[in-house]
Amino acid sequence: MSPDSGGSAIMSVSSINVRNQFRGTVKEIIEGPVVSEVDVATPYGIVTSVITTRSVKELQLKPGVEVIALVKSTEVSIAKI
Repeated sequence: MSPDSGGSAIMSVSSINVRNQFRGTVKEIIEGPVVSEVDVATPYGIVTSVITTRSVKELQLKPGVEVIALVKSTEVSIAKI
């Protein structure tokens, strides 16, 4: 992890222990006041993740942005490339 300008730690995607990682492109975002639904088009099909709307804004996600969907048995996370 390395500190950013705000003093918090940033973890690289390669250091995250997730076996199933799917590279793809944001296809659609359905934004809500607290959480948003993010559809990611991958070579294997659409992967959908529900993440906070704050995270969507901080990652500057929008259709066409390349991301990696990090799939765990209970959740799908998104990391901007």
